[in-house]
Amino acid sequence: MFKLLKVTGQSLEPEYNGGDFVLVSKIPFLLTSLRPGAVLAFRQPGYGTLLKRLERIEPDGSLYLLGTHPASVDSRQFGPVRRQDVLGKVILHVRRPAAAHR
Repeated sequence: MFKLLKVTGQSLEPEYNGGDFVLVSKIPFLLTSLRPGAVLAFRQPGYGTLLKRLERIEPDGSLYLLGTHPASVDSRQFGPVRRQDVLGKVILHVRRPAAAHR
């Protein structure tokens, strides 16, 4: 039900940076309604595991997920994400040490 992931790339900078870690849980995803702004981890064919912010829930229940970086690969390119492809919601964010930013 829990998964620890290392953040790579710039998709959600400046909030989430490469080298940060996130703890993802399927429990809040299953038990509570999702709201825009939630950060979700999911599998996207051709891209692997991605971390994006929920922009909106489509009428068919699929999820429109976006990054904050202008070059982010997200639902603007591959379309809405199916709920069954979601690994879970970020419940804990651990930033890398400041010295690692250099």
